[in-house]
Amino acid sequence: MSPDPVTAATDASRRGLLLGAGALGLATALPGQSSAMASATAITPIHPGDQTMSFITTSDGTRIFYKDWGPKDAPPIVFHHGWPLSADDWDNQMMFFLAEGYRVIAHDRRGHGRSDQTWTGNEMDTYAADVAALASALDLRGAVHIGHSTGGGEVARYVARHGGNGRVAKAVLIGAVPPLMVRTAANPGGLPLEVFDSFRAALVANRAQFYRDVPSGPFYGFNRPGAQPQEGVIANWWRQGMMGGAKAHYDCIKAFSETDFTDDLKAIAVPTLVMHGTDDQIVPIGASARLSAPLLRNATTKIYEGLGHGLCTINPDVVNPDLLAFIRS
Repeated sequence: MSPDPVTAATDASRRGLLLGAGALGLATALPGQSSAMASATAITPIHPGDQTMSFITTSDGTRIFYKDWGPKDAPPIVFHHGWPLSADDWDNQMMFFLAEGYRVIAHDRRGHGRSDQTWTGNEMDTYAADVAALASALDLRGAVHIGHSTGGGEVARYVARHGGNGRVAKAVLIGAVPPLMVRTAANPGGLPLEVFDSFRAALVANRAQFYRDVPSGPFYGFNRPGAQPQEGVIANWWRQGMMGGAKAHYDCIKAFSETDFTDDLKAIAVPTLVMHGTDDQIVPIGASARLSAPLLRNATTKIYEGLGHGLCTINPDVVNPDLLAFIRS
């Protein structure tokens, strides 16, 4: 008996994921919303006086959730998460830098986490404009922007287009998707479009199962011989992913895979740290960090032998001190 269509799509997408594991970093898609549409219009705490769980509302009516911890006069660090996660993916780093005396801020990208599940605007220009709206609402000056995976692409576009006027002091790209993930004539080392098509098929067929397969395998390197999967880490990845909207996540696959950040990288003048693991199965280092660093005007590169894509979660004892050293330098 032949399998039903959903089972077939799920099986095919899993095979595509395992064969092409080298590309989940993540964010772009629908045209139609300009950067100007995402200027902040309001800040609304969930509970009056509680600024640790708050929203800004952009001019297109989208509510963006953010965390803002630490003294408001302390040096600010802004964290940008990967696909399909949320600000919670930075818990370790936020606690670490809070203890070091910094003001730490992280937001849920539109369509992700606790932010509104928009069906439009799920592309890099609007993502970056949302960050600009948040930075303006909080009046952030001299901030360090740290992005992982898709969040690294968001950082590149934000810093290049909105990072002037003293808003940004430094940038960090960790396991980041720039300069371009998909294979094109000009980018022969990229991943085939079929890899990302398999992600879309898996998301539509059975998003909940797909969001178990990714962290159980290539994201954290738990599919490597001798690896010891951490059920709590896998469950937390699943939890964050399932909080977001399927349509926004679907669109974001196009955004993180097909957005070309080459010009953004060339435009960034602030000191930028590029961090990447050599065993990154989601965003292969040869098609990302190795190409991004030479495009930056003021780059420092930190390569981690044998580490994978989820190094901020699995190896914070290595990553956090290096981040701190760069920020203090």
